[in-house]
Amino acid sequence: MHLDFVALVEQGAEWNQVPGYIGAAFVIASFLSKTMIPLRALSMASNVFFMVYATLHLQYPTLLMHAVLLPLNAVRLQQMMKLVKRVRTAASGDNTMNWLKPYMRRRHCRAGQVVFRKGDVADRTYYIVSGQFRVTEIGVTLQPGDLVGELGLLSPGGRRGQSLECTADGDLLSIGYDQVQELYFQNPDFGFYFLRLATGRLFQNLETLQKQLADARAELAQQGNGPKAQQAG
Repeated sequence: MHLDFVALVEQGAEWNQVPGYIGAAFVIASFLSKTMIPLRALSMASNVFFMVYATLHLQYPTLLMHAVLLPLNAVRLQQMMKLVKRVRTAASGDNTMNWLKPYMRRRHCRAGQVVFRKGDVADRTYYIVSGQFRVTEIGVTLQPGDLVGELGLLSPGGRRGQSLECTADGDLLSIGYDQVQELYFQNPDFGFYFLRLATGRLFQNLETLQKQLADARAELAQQGNGPKAQQAG
């Protein structure tokens, strides 16, 4: 009878170790995770099992530690899920300029005023509130709601690659590149939006240049056929 009781106690002691082994397995799995959301979820699972283990073995410091870590991991998990949602919103093309406007300064421009010239030091980007503006080198007209000057932040030399001229009285909102960089690190959805905006601008400029080149070739071809047609007549 005594031996049977001892065997039951030893068997119970072995089962008391199971939550600890499971918790350790979740910790190892969290270190193997490559993304933050699964890592936080696995960490929360390990916290639960270590709390059970600590309770069974009356390890109150361990119990307290994981009781504190569990809600912290839960908060971080919620923050990461919100962050992913914001990035997906930015990826879908949602305009993030509304929350950016409070960081910007207003500037009024009159028709004929040059906002910046090609070769100038690039230090700010602009959001068009009203009026009309024209990118001189490629002849593109910008309307309210357009962002311009953002490519200067990415240019190797930190210089303007094009000029911007006001063609109809209007207002601009401007923000310095130093603030843009701060917001980029503080708000990843803005960083993703800014990246999409800059690449979109590059493709737009390339498409405009290709169209201008095609029109120029067509005009040259037409001019070349003109004298031949006159001679034939």
